[in-house]
Amino acid sequence: MSRLPVRKTYKLYLGGAFPRSESGRTYEVEGANVALGSRKDVRDAVRAARGAFPKWASMTAYNRGQILYRVAEMMEGRKAEFAELTGDEAEVDAAVDRWVWYAGWADKLAQVLGSSNPVAGPYFNFTVPEPTGIVGIVAPEEPPLAGLVSRLAPAVVGGNVAVVLASEHRPLAAENVKRVVRAREDRSPWEIASFMELKTVWHPIGR
Repeated sequence: MSRLPVRKTYKLYLGGAFPRSESGRTYEVEGANVALGSRKDVRDAVRAARGAFPKWASMTAYNRGQILYRVAEMMEGRKAEFAELTGDEAEVDAAVDRWVWYAGWADKLAQVLGSSNPVAGPYFNFTVPEPTGIVGIVAPEEPPLAGLVSRLAPAVVGGNVAVVLASEHRPLAAENVKRVVRAREDRSPWEIASFMELKTVWHPIGR
């Protein structure tokens, strides 16, 4: 007697929780059911990210670097799982190495990008890099894991938070990255959301 496979269902990730999409819709891809987000889900993700921004941006650069390094450690610990997902162990190594690389840059950005500017007056003038707020990220189809990390890590290392649009055809890389982030001991410092609504339009976010 034949039987139907029981597919794993992946939900969104908003504000440290895993809710269903507002519409309740899913679609089948990579042998799983993945949530199909709506415009309301995007607004909720931006709202959650905006709430997470003050805490993440106010952390010291050293602490942000520690958190990014911890993400790399956890991904390394689940290397076999990610390798099976991507079919390429070298891509997993590249993704882990990228987290480590940006973790090392966390407390050096101000030194490299900042400067003391000469002025004609009895005062000092400094250029200091500051986080800009919420960054919208569209994950690439290929490579699904290293490509996502290559866009997410540089956004968050400087104190920004991110709302991520997962790849339509290879979304499971983003699904597993958000579980690594969520597995940290405290609430995730940035918000990763998985949206597959291709008609979603990204609008500038006023502050």
